[in-house]
Amino acid sequence: MIPRRRHLAGIRLRLTERAVAWRSWLMLRVFLPIRANRAARLLYAAVLDGHTANLHAALPRGTRLPDRADVVLQRGRQRYEATARVYEDHTGSVLMDAVVLLGAEAGGVPVANGRWKVRLRLRTGRRTSRIPLLLVEPPRPYDGPTKPMPASPLTGQRHRLGRSLTGNLRVVTADARPSAEVVKVDLSHTALTVDFRLLGADVTAPWSEFTAAGRRIKRPVDHVGDGVLRVTVPLEEMSPQRRATEHWDVTLCSDGAWRLRLGRRLHDVRNPIRVFAINRMSVAPPGQAPMLVQPRYTPAGNFRVTCSRMPEAGRRT
Repeated sequence: MIPRRRHLAGIRLRLTERAVAWRSWLMLRVFLPIRANRAARLLYAAVLDGHTANLHAALPRGTRLPDRADVVLQRGRQRYEATARVYEDHTGSVLMDAVVLLGAEAGGVPVANGRWKVRLRLRTGRRTSRIPLLLVEPPRPYDGPTKPMPASPLTGQRHRLGRSLTGNLRVVTADARPSAEVVKVDLSHTALTVDFRLLGADVTAPWSEFTAAGRRIKRPVDHVGDGVLRVTVPLEEMSPQRRATEHWDVTLCSDGAWRLRLGRRLHDVRNPIRVFAINRMSVAPPGQAPMLVQPRYTPAGNFRVTCSRMPEAGRRT
């Protein structure tokens, strides 16, 4: 069954690639030449920091500078506006710049799930014109220590730029993926405290579980205000027993169906292990041997605590 599934997945992938290639050819060879003089061509388009759409476009030849310009996002009867700047550069070309903040909690336009049409509206006196924005080249990933954020760091809501068959810009919005995002880690000589917040999920009677090498520690979860939850575990319960080093993962549980790994994923860094490094600490839990405690994040962004026995000191030879 597994080889058959892989075969079908390969077929679907090849069909998708062909469809994308055909769509790009159709847009570049057919629709773009037809609409070149009636639409603004985006020279740059990207969603930065998870919820800020940055747009830079060249307007059709002959476009006059308007009294006012706005970017309009529309889905069905819902319509929102954001101010745009239209100006003339040193070559005489008419350009447009716009920064559109997405999401009500970010202080921007309250876009909900779905595909939003994007137009540029120009007003001069009583005259109004609407110009489509053509996204010829979709945003491309870039190299470096940072990367595009997949979701808003405030809400987890996901925004990306897409395009229609004819090349018109779309803003595609989706709900936050259910996650437990770590806010703060406090390591003392006696306990580990983790503050986190929930995104895209509602839980009933939650608790947390610390698991490592077949061991399980169940701990209560407290609400500390502003949507932040807190779990504290005594370090003496995490002392290595079966192995010299044990790696503890933390999961939020509830009476419902949710089981969410605690982690830190709403960021734009490529190496969370290095950037979000937490100092390790040597502790001596009551009644237990001394150990090293190292809270950290895995490459996938999951929160993990590594506890290691301290090497014996002063051993005689």
